[in-house]
Amino acid sequence: MGVTQTHLYTEEQNEIAQLAKAIAHPARIAILQHLIKTKSCINGDLVLEIGLAQATISQHLRELKDAGLIQGTIEGTRVNYCIDSEKWDALKSHFEDFFQSYADGCGPAC
Repeated sequence: MGVTQTHLYTEEQNEIAQLAKAIAHPARIAILQHLIKTKSCINGDLVLEIGLAQATISQHLRELKDAGLIQGTIEGTRVNYCIDSEKWDALKSHFEDFFQSYADGCGPAC
């Protein structure tokens, strides 16, 4: 989606698309699952857990952080990452509403 075309869609549609794009990679799903399981971790732990190069993990972390799904706090020379619970709840709510809209609105004609 081109930057200049986002004006054609509602704020909610743009936000859902941005969040969906952020989680639309198996490595990012693996990162999120690991963060959910461990509550927080550092980049090096993710390299060992997921098996991708440090630079690749950093790139995926940046995408997740840019979308607001994770946050990082500096601890010495490391960054400790965790799920941003407020944005996570928003993601969950958006997708629940989106999927529920089909269940509520599809009658026998579908």
